[in-house]
Amino acid sequence: MDSSAPASDAPLILVADDVAANVELLFDQLHVLGYRVVSAYDGPSAVAACFEQKPDLCILDVSMPAGDLSVDDRSTGFEVCRRIKRDPRTARIPVIFVTALNDTTDRVKAIEAGGDDFLTKPHNRLVLGARVRSLLKLKAATDALEESSRKQRELEKVRDDLMKMIVHDLKSPLTSVLATLEMMLDGDFGPITPDQKRAIGEAESKSEDLLALIEDLLEVRRIEETTLTLNLEPIAPAALLGEVVHEWSHRFHQEGAVASVDVTDEAPLFEADKPLLRRVFSNLVQNAISHSAIAITLTLSARKEGDGILFTVADNGPGIPPEYHEVIFRKFEQVKTANAPRVRSSGLGLAFCKLVVDAHGGRIWVQSTEGQGSAFHFTLPVKPPTRVVDVVAQG
Repeated sequence: MDSSAPASDAPLILVADDVAANVELLFDQLHVLGYRVVSAYDGPSAVAACFEQKPDLCILDVSMPAGDLSVDDRSTGFEVCRRIKRDPRTARIPVIFVTALNDTTDRVKAIEAGGDDFLTKPHNRLVLGARVRSLLKLKAATDALEESSRKQRELEKVRDDLMKMIVHDLKSPLTSVLATLEMMLDGDFGPITPDQKRAIGEAESKSEDLLALIEDLLEVRRIEETTLTLNLEPIAPAALLGEVVHEWSHRFHQEGAVASVDVTDEAPLFEADKPLLRRVFSNLVQNAISHSAIAITLTLSARKEGDGILFTVADNGPGIPPEYHEVIFRKFEQVKTANAPRVRSSGLGLAFCKLVVDAHGGRIWVQSTEGQGSAFHFTLPVKPPTRVVDVVAQG
């Protein structure tokens, strides 16, 4: 065997045992296998060495002097392992327990403490080497996965920050475009023909859609970056849905869509942030209209559901394949089907809906079959459990 000193970048292993002969034996065996070794002879020094040296693997004796760890000496190794595993800086370091004890209870305690393997003295050198190599490979793979996830999070933050800057830059010129189109429709620049009026109206409608998408993006970022305070007020379901349909009446007329409201008598009065909730309905209506190549029929309904209320926005559009039912509520996810028209979409409308419904203590989901329409359902409690919500960003 090669008896040369381990390379300076070889994996570092911490050996903790209060018997010097045991430490020396493991030191020699691991040295021959090409590993660097640091030693500790009691619980406190093992914990300190782990945080200071950041070893790639720890080999712990179970019974060692506990010092100030507040456990008996027979459980010191378990306590050292627990402290290693619950600290984010050292949580991924594999731990092998090596002990003269061969009790099932000790094996259970080792697992509960977060140990990765268990060897009984006297240990077999070849078995020790195989298990060390296996755990080091597992740690390397875990570290690589964590690094990949970290880089992915950084890239997502760069993308989100870039998108935020872009939409801020888009909002001002788009507002000017809308103002100009409105002036043209009002005849401020002279008379226009009916065909020109229809074309300008269509351009104005699409510009308003784009502005709504920009507002969605800004709102999603604002909610994700802060806690959300809900401005609660009592709301009557029938009045709310009536306002939504009235607000969209002009667009329904343009698209040839038909909308109806169906509210049962027992649908309760409830408390919610009305502006946010109206935007939820607007996003659902917008999705239904934009993703259908034909004039659609929409039904907005409300009924009592348990101790809360169930809202539904149903359409007879192209439908959504089952594989998209979950992902569409994530940011930037969009449905791609052969039957739906190609539409410009930020993929943010449904992410915004989920954020708002979740913030109210509710739940949102979709029932749909491709080619047979869609029904978006969301439940809300009669009163949200809290007014101030820590919002979890949607991945």
